[in-house]
Amino acid sequence: MQKRSKVIAIVGPTSSGKTSLGIWLAKQIQKEFGGAEIISADSRQVYKGLDIGTGKVTKKEMAGVPHHLLSVASPKKVFSASDFKKLGEQAIRLIYQSNHVPIVVGGTGLYADVLLGRMLLPEVSPNKKLRERLERLTTRQLFARLEKADPERARNIEPGHKQRIIRALEIAAAIGKSPPKEAAMHASEQYDVLWLGLDPGVKQLQKNIHIRLFARIRAGMVAEAKKLHKKGLSYNRMRELGLEYRFLADYLENKVTRPEMERGLESAINKYAKRQMRWFKRNKDIHWLTDKTEAIRFVKAFMKKKRAR
Repeated sequence: MQKRSKVIAIVGPTSSGKTSLGIWLAKQIQKEFGGAEIISADSRQVYKGLDIGTGKVTKKEMAGVPHHLLSVASPKKVFSASDFKKLGEQAIRLIYQSNHVPIVVGGTGLYADVLLGRMLLPEVSPNKKLRERLERLTTRQLFARLEKADPERARNIEPGHKQRIIRALEIAAAIGKSPPKEAAMHASEQYDVLWLGLDPGVKQLQKNIHIRLFARIRAGMVAEAKKLHKKGLSYNRMRELGLEYRFLADYLENKVTRPEMERGLESAINKYAKRQMRWFKRNKDIHWLTDKTEAIRFVKAFMKKKRAR
């Protein structure tokens, strides 16, 4: 049987410290094992121009560690999990060619699971007529439909992400419901994955989310949204991008006041973090970390063991 290639995955909710841990581990691996590169698994950071709002890592913060799948798509077009899988696999091959270790870092559980073989993507072609009918409904109406059609998917999807809900309904209409992650746990024999998770706890995470959100607001998140709209990104499309950009679109169209935008967004991010944790807690292979020392200990043991077959 072909040897499986080693991949490290760092997952967890938003604002838990995944980005900094990934960069730190990459630098440690460079010292002892030759080098590492990071693949971002974030459904919004793939888009060009969505920088401050998504908390995208800066060149300075990268500290010389190569990053992949950041700013690879136009925000005017939908970038799917299937697109991510294709580009992610290409990135892994490139990293291996450099004899480096791929580190997948991100909070979009769907993307990480699809790329690393824990979840199969349903082979359901777009249904144009169904999509046209669904587009006429409000996001709230669509989410209510999804709760009836596929309750499990509804528990793990962002309620305000209209396009993602439409796709979930499209899949439910075709095959009943999204394939369960457990059914695909052994679908991929391609990678030997070390799963590392960050969970600061509810109180600390809420504090982190508050600090990070208002740091991004001070850094120019509103101005960034104005610039995106000036360049042709419609407010409706901005809402489809979810979370920060949904609230920013409402604010820029004077549908909410600034304090209402800030309070609503912080609440939505906290709810999103809970959904992220529900998703990741189902993966029993994740080692939930307490500190960096524990992380590097897991990594060294993983790198030194013989490649699994």
